[in-house]
Amino acid sequence: MPAYWIARATIVDPVAYKKYTDRVPPIISRYGGRILARGGRYRIMEGPEKFERHIVIEFPTFEQAVACFESPEYVEAAAFRRAGAGVVENVIVEGV
Repeated sequence: MPAYWIARATIVDPVAYKKYTDRVPPIISRYGGRILARGGRYRIMEGPEKFERHIVIEFPTFEQAVACFESPEYVEAAAFRRAGAGVVENVIVEGV
């Protein structure tokens, strides 16, 4: 059953954030993930307009999505973002 990693982000430091985003696509691919939406046009239909970037990544299974997020290579890449380059909300949800 597929799973979806959904992230909403606000970029604080674009240069540092790019160090994160440049590293992430090959990591996602290694875990069977496929980026469905990354940035691009959006419209908040309801709720607070706290985030300006939206990302949806599909994985074959929930376990693969979690393994990717917890992998040493992702944690290393995310360190750039977590050091203040952006504010991100991440969730992994199993599809139906």
